[in-house]
Amino acid sequence: MNQMIINTFSYLWSSTAIDAIAELVDNGYETFEVPISSPHCWPDEISSQERAATYARLDGYGAKIRSLNAGGYDINLASPGANMRRKSVDHIKSVIELAAAWDVPEVVISPGTRRPMISPSLDRVYGWMYESLENLIPLAKQAGTRLLFENTPYCFTPTIQDLAGVVSIINDDAVKIVYDVANAAYILEDPVDSLLSNHEAIGLVHISDTGTETWGHDPIGTGVIDWNGLGKAVKETCGVENVVLEIIREENPVQEFKTAMQDLKNQGWDLGD
Repeated sequence: MNQMIINTFSYLWSSTAIDAIAELVDNGYETFEVPISSPHCWPDEISSQERAATYARLDGYGAKIRSLNAGGYDINLASPGANMRRKSVDHIKSVIELAAAWDVPEVVISPGTRRPMISPSLDRVYGWMYESLENLIPLAKQAGTRLLFENTPYCFTPTIQDLAGVVSIINDDAVKIVYDVANAAYILEDPVDSLLSNHEAIGLVHISDTGTETWGHDPIGTGVIDWNGLGKAVKETCGVENVVLEIIREENPVQEFKTAMQDLKNQGWDLGD
């Protein structure tokens, strides 16, 4: 069995999360991250009966969803508009409720965005985000989940230093980082150094490759990531069981994931099969 977590992102438009998981379980995978996006997996569209049926299917497959990724395009915890922040908190709350129904321990969230032209000051943006978190953190704890902030190039906290700062200010085990190595490499941050120096603040690691001209979540070895170095850093820090394979390819994802596993092994990764 592969210990690594598989992200179902490649199935965003072709299948529901549970049907994608069914196909991936048939191919030897057992732990998953699911992006929250309609129609793949959208809390508002999943009735309590469906939640129970999905949970029963997961159980039957011996599968586990490790994390739900609440996404960052439709929502903004740092919006200047208070009612937009409330909508964003409500959306993440609905994801936390779904996580509780499916026994999912982690919810990936985005800190938010700020307008590119005449941006509000960072002080104000951080203030709005912290205000949103004051509502969210108790909900996450109550549900038995924790929140993981993702480093994304279009957010106002793109670097590992930015997010590590947020985590240290909050200073609560309910909030950690999911470190995406492709997002980091795209903004010219060194993923290996960053993981080694900030691993205590990191709960999960997303892996895929990217170039620096075009932002991608590409197959292993097609971009700038030092896979051998990253494998060693993962082994020294979080372990492969906290790594999410997030290659995004709509064409034949099963084959893409299989190839990726072999490529990682060729780079010295111990995948515990």
